[in-house]
Amino acid sequence: QVQLVESGGGLVQPGGSLRLSCAASGRTFSSYAVGWFRQTPGKEREFVAAISWRGVSTYYSDSVKGRFAISGDNAKTTVYLQMNSLKPEDTAIYYCTADTRDSAVVLGRGDYWGQGTQVTVSS
Repeated sequence: QVQLVESGGGLVQPGGSLRLSCAASGRTFSSYAVGWFRQTPGKEREFVAAISWRGVSTYYSDSVKGRFAISGDNAKTTVYLQMNSLKPEDTAIYYCTADTRDSAVVLGRGDYWGQGTQVTVSS
């Protein structure tokens, strides 16, 4: 069992930046793909970004491409989501997910999920 803990959320003004962190407890992410999803009330859960170390691959939704960047530390214990040029429509609860299957992460079917961290973009 992998425990995931998100942090870094908060309230920022439009155009501002935040960096979210997803930390694994108990083991590293070396055998996993890790992704970020976000959700707001009344809307479907939306894929944001994912990273897989198997092929050193990253994936982004069109809505965040060019503004967000996903990365991991060399120890493979933490995955980051750097969010720049934030817009009000980025407001959501952001969840971290992990799975040994890259496809499961991208499709939102990962075996492991964090508790979420709130991101609010407002003036």
